[in-house]
Amino acid sequence: MRRSRVVRLAPVVLAASLAVAGCSSWGGQTETVDEQIKKEYKFGSLLGTDGGFNLFGKNKRNGADQGDPNGIGVNSFLWRASLDTLSFMPIVSADPFGGVILTDWYSPPDAPNERFKVNLYIMDRQLRADGVRVSVFKQQRAGADWRDSTVGPETSTTLEDAVLTRARQLRVAQQAAAR
Repeated sequence: MRRSRVVRLAPVVLAASLAVAGCSSWGGQTETVDEQIKKEYKFGSLLGTDGGFNLFGKNKRNGADQGDPNGIGVNSFLWRASLDTLSFMPIVSADPFGGVILTDWYSPPDAPNERFKVNLYIMDRQLRADGVRVSVFKQQRAGADWRDSTVGPETSTTLEDAVLTRARQLRVAQQAAAR
């Protein structure tokens, strides 16, 4: 009875051994699991190769302050400067992956019959003069309704300049702190 059990289990044990052997590497593999994953997924992940992202400073693993090329596509200085510059307005949407900040309507305290809305786009991973694009919308109250009004191009340019100035200040402060 014991022999028949061994005879019946022998093919199962042999099949299991072959299955396990087939899963191993025959070429003397020396790559770690992390290296295999990086090789297989050479384009990285949505959150970068280190599994995360850093919006407001350097990536501590590689010292990059421009964002990971496979992860977040926004310059961290421009992103933070944009949020700082628009902090007086109610923000409806802020997408750090696409570099888009949309505000809700804001009425200045000194002009309650006017309201403004801003769409800000960060266009590049680098801190450049053309890295930010701002669209400003204005409405004026006409009775109980709000009517669209024209906004001079200098308003958008002024906001873009404010963001770029703040981004440069943040970069200089970080470089000074790193020394």
